[in-house]
Amino acid sequence: MVLFLCFLFFLFSSATACDRCVHQTKVAYFSQASALSSGACGYGSLALSFNGGHLAAGVPSLYKDGAGCGACFQMRCKNPTLCSGKGTRVILTDLNHSNQTDFVISSRAFMALSNQGKGQDILKLGVVDVEYKRVPCEYKNQNLAVRVEESSQKPNYLAVKVLYQGGQTEMVAMDVAQVGSSNWGYMSRNYGAVWDTSRVPNGALQFRFVVTSGYDGKWIWAKNVLPADWKPGMIYNSGVQITDIAKEGCSESECGDGSWK
Repeated sequence: MVLFLCFLFFLFSSATACDRCVHQTKVAYFSQASALSSGACGYGSLALSFNGGHLAAGVPSLYKDGAGCGACFQMRCKNPTLCSGKGTRVILTDLNHSNQTDFVISSRAFMALSNQGKGQDILKLGVVDVEYKRVPCEYKNQNLAVRVEESSQKPNYLAVKVLYQGGQTEMVAMDVAQVGSSNWGYMSRNYGAVWDTSRVPNGALQFRFVVTSGYDGKWIWAKNVLPADWKPGMIYNSGVQITDIAKEGCSESECGDGSWK
């Protein structure tokens, strides 16, 4: 953890800090959103309900070994004839293995880049030039939640999938303990948004998370999440919402001119 915080300090001390950097790339699309929902983040069919189906696969520098899962990005196409100035928002649910584009997005999101009535025209292009930036994820009336994975088995193994992570953050650590106990045990990122442990405390369970926030990291406590009789396949409300914003280290040109809201 100390090394992680030192890295963040170095990053922001060597670059201009702003809420979000504006990047230039090309974007392609998948014809089937299900290709993204079954991706590396592990959201499965749940992803189809995220963000109106505006989903994205991101390159490794955005996927970040799973820490980028659930991140939200605003993007707009740079073709003035076809594209709207506002663009659309996508949520990262998969890893993009292509080195041709930073993102591959769902066809629904791809069409949303266009001006009204131009959706089919932009689909015919297949690939478009865009600019994009990281933006906070917003889940109205929805707290951070965990889904107990089917592979979980009392008392030897617990795997949970983190859902509805708000704000502009990345989850970099997760611990679990019995409710009322200070004997915390660390969980490991299995893959994507899935964390697990083979040391499962008895009884009802609480969690604490470290998320990126501001210029470093921040602890988030969820004090009573899983009941003592937790069951695989169930989704449990954490009772907390994450609204923090992690600063990015950008060049002055990447910070943008403030015209794109």
